[in-house]
Amino acid sequence: MSRKTEPAMNPVALAEYLEQRVALFRHVSAEGVAGVVKGSRVVSFEPNEAVVECGEDPAFLGVLLEGEMAAMRVDEGGRSEEVGRFKAGDTFGEMALMSGEKTMASFIARTRCRVLRIPVPVFQSSVMTAPRAVQHLSRTIAARFRQWAADPSKAAAAFRRSEDPYGLRLKGERPEKILVVNCGSSSLKYACFDTEDEARTARGQIERVGLPGTRLVHRGPRGEAARELPRGGYEEAFQEMVRELSAGDTGVLGAPSEVTVVGHRVVHGGERFSEAVVVDDAVLREIEALNPLAPLHNPVNVLGIREARRVFPSVPHVAVFDTAFHHTLPSYAYLYGLPYVYHEQRGVRRYGFHGTSHAYVCLRAAQSLQRRFEELEVVSCHLGNGASLCAVDHGRSVDTSMGFTPNEGLIMGTRCGDLDAGVVTYLQREEGLTATQIDELLNKQSGLLGLSGLSSDMREIEKAADAGDPRALVALKAFCYRVRKGIGACVAAMGGLDVLTFTGGIGQGSSGVRSLALQGLQCMGIRLDEERNRNARGFDGICRISTDDSRVAVLIVPTDEARMIARETLRALSRSYLKRVWEAHRRDPIPIEVSAHHVHLAQPHVEALFGPGHLLTRQSDLSQPGQFACAEQVTLVGPKGRVERVRVLGPARQATQVEISMTEQFKLGIHPPIRESGDLHGTPGCVLEGPAGRITLGQGVICALRHIHMAPADALHYGVKDKATVRVRVPGERELVFGDVRVRVSPDFRLAMHIDTDEANAAHLETGTLGYLDGIQSQD
Repeated sequence: MSRKTEPAMNPVALAEYLEQRVALFRHVSAEGVAGVVKGSRVVSFEPNEAVVECGEDPAFLGVLLEGEMAAMRVDEGGRSEEVGRFKAGDTFGEMALMSGEKTMASFIARTRCRVLRIPVPVFQSSVMTAPRAVQHLSRTIAARFRQWAADPSKAAAAFRRSEDPYGLRLKGERPEKILVVNCGSSSLKYACFDTEDEARTARGQIERVGLPGTRLVHRGPRGEAARELPRGGYEEAFQEMVRELSAGDTGVLGAPSEVTVVGHRVVHGGERFSEAVVVDDAVLREIEALNPLAPLHNPVNVLGIREARRVFPSVPHVAVFDTAFHHTLPSYAYLYGLPYVYHEQRGVRRYGFHGTSHAYVCLRAAQSLQRRFEELEVVSCHLGNGASLCAVDHGRSVDTSMGFTPNEGLIMGTRCGDLDAGVVTYLQREEGLTATQIDELLNKQSGLLGLSGLSSDMREIEKAADAGDPRALVALKAFCYRVRKGIGACVAAMGGLDVLTFTGGIGQGSSGVRSLALQGLQCMGIRLDEERNRNARGFDGICRISTDDSRVAVLIVPTDEARMIARETLRALSRSYLKRVWEAHRRDPIPIEVSAHHVHLAQPHVEALFGPGHLLTRQSDLSQPGQFACAEQVTLVGPKGRVERVRVLGPARQATQVEISMTEQFKLGIHPPIRESGDLHGTPGCVLEGPAGRITLGQGVICALRHIHMAPADALHYGVKDKATVRVRVPGERELVFGDVRVRVSPDFRLAMHIDTDEANAAHLETGTLGYLDGIQSQD
């Protein structure tokens, strides 16, 4: 197609056009209009050319400067119909920017068109900071929200038609060349990605940094390089990396100055960092303060960041944390049975690791199955020299095998995994081992190496086991037994399973380990196809190794932590662009409301409980427009007990839903997952009793994810999208911050944050307390 950028327009003429012809910009200051003119570009399109394709990610706000354009909706069968016309002066793309969903229609030029593409950062900083412009946009978005809500199939069709529905393609707000750095105790791994041309990707590793035999291995689009290096530290290693990346024969950079952002792997983020962050001096100090939690990893990660900031001083640096994906673990999953003071004062709890790998593999599995990530229950098995399992319930990590350190959980190459704490005190008392010696024993002398006495490499263990070596055989069986037992625990944690994935050197490379780990799990719906498993080439791409009739899909999914770090780096940059918007409004309060247990009923259940033809009786209006508390009440009955006089909320819904807190969970003997309202697949049920009868729900009981209701004007005001995840600060004598708060946007909502009674009681909060936006964790 002949899409091309126009020569730069006269800035004064373009500014006048926007102010006079485009209604939105009549509400934007002259400074804001100037910012739009400076930061945007004009693109021309010929007749019948696509200005925006259905299924594209929202990347800009469009202004049609000249010509005529049609919005075309494409149905499941590929047939298209016109659903709107745009003329010069109209804007488009507002709805996608707000909802975060894929563009739900194709925009086709009917005549020759010129379009002003306003990038998201420019839109956020120059338009969304103008209150009257926000009001104007909110009216437009509200109308389109109602159209979207009236036909949800549009969003589903856009998702299926998207070329990148899972957000795995590296796309920034502008072209980026991303350097990913992973500093280990004696190694430097790196990768370089070009968002404009992903074929120009290079990866490499410098081994034995600071030791004799330092070696560089580099792979790029123009070939491979391998050479011995003089012994040197990280300063010399960075110099060699830069030299190789910009080498004329194997490099992908014309000069080191082409790097626009650097992403860093950081192993431990503690409780402070629940998402990737742009690094400044204060953030670096906070990462360094976490060194005691990961003494083998974080210090060298910090060293790598300092060296990279010295080498690339003029570009942003982003820290991506292994622990961040697991910040959604509920407290009952991450707490140890120790006095609570050690968690409060020392941060002793389960954190989980390999989060970057688990997140990537689950997204790729969803992509392979053409299912939404947020609708699957997945067990991810990362099996390598380090090994861990993760239970991912509807997009959220709810349990994982690693804990306070990467030593907990499975048997690994040189790490022991789960261990009775009494063994440590026994060895101290009987063998006289010091803390340093015990660290060395548990982290470097145990696992497969310690059990077999031969090697930490599973390939050598399997070879020796095949030859009849008894210790190699027991090491192999112990490893696979722990994996099999852990899979069962993950399934129990979620209450179901759709997909099981293998990744890592062992997970991708050993058919024997996969087979032994899955034996006996047919009761969970896992049926392995042994022939597919034996023939699978796990390093070449995704392979399905379950039988066609297996209820659970078993996949081998090669991991790519470097790509995932690059992806999270771009997302952190995007959040940083929004910082000006939400910081400008962080003093604007969000009212907090405490939500007690309640029930939403489908109309057939209303009649079953209260009599044929019965309609819910409005007793009092709730804060959200159109919603009300009913005069009707029901009794909840679970395996253990009853909760009486539970209020029904109206109006009637399509599916019955019961929302309870942890206290009611205990009373009833039910363990529901933390879910968004309406996300009921795989949830437990209970019995409801009413004056006219009783019903048994097969599913529908949840513990509601804390959330904020926002109208479009509120979302624009705070600079967030529908389904964003944010932190909310609540000031007071004991100031606290609620993380993992989901934003829901609808023109039918009024601004309010909802927490349940247990959370409110624990924090000594009541309805009417005010919270303040403290940060954006994710905004997909």
